[in-house]
Amino acid sequence: MGTNGSTVLEPLRQGLPPIDPGAVSTSASCALPARYEAVRGARKFTSATLDSWDLADRFDDVALVVSELVTNALRHAVPDGGTEDPQTPQVRLHLMRWASRLVCAVRDPSRQSPEAREGEEDFSAESGRGLFLVESFSDSWGWHPLAGTLQGKVVWALFRVGPEE
Repeated sequence: MGTNGSTVLEPLRQGLPPIDPGAVSTSASCALPARYEAVRGARKFTSATLDSWDLADRFDDVALVVSELVTNALRHAVPDGGTEDPQTPQVRLHLMRWASRLVCAVRDPSRQSPEAREGEEDFSAESGRGLFLVESFSDSWGWHPLAGTLQGKVVWALFRVGPEE
């Protein structure tokens, strides 16, 4: 993983259950365009990555969470549809694998906290359920603002994928 990846990971580790940072066995990331077609691309990237990590059996849950995190980033965090400048990707998906855990993290340019809709909202409504689904299908999730030269935040979800470390 490059410099941006380790910068994203550092504060991310602080919010995760205890994991030996040196035990990250592999990771992958991809930049996503600030368009809704990016969700399909994120799912394809997730499928290929999980296949290569022998985790294809977890695709349904992980892909649903990745789709929701990317959709939320595009809908709420990318101003005015983002920029088309390929040098400054608006949204980036990171997948990180430990021996018994998988983390999906989506970086976006907004520092605004993600918020689940609460109260007596219409649960049949199409929007507003994203974080509820993330919470339901992952083992835990959270977010943190980025520091240093990177602007924005990372929203992450953790999945247990094997025996506990």
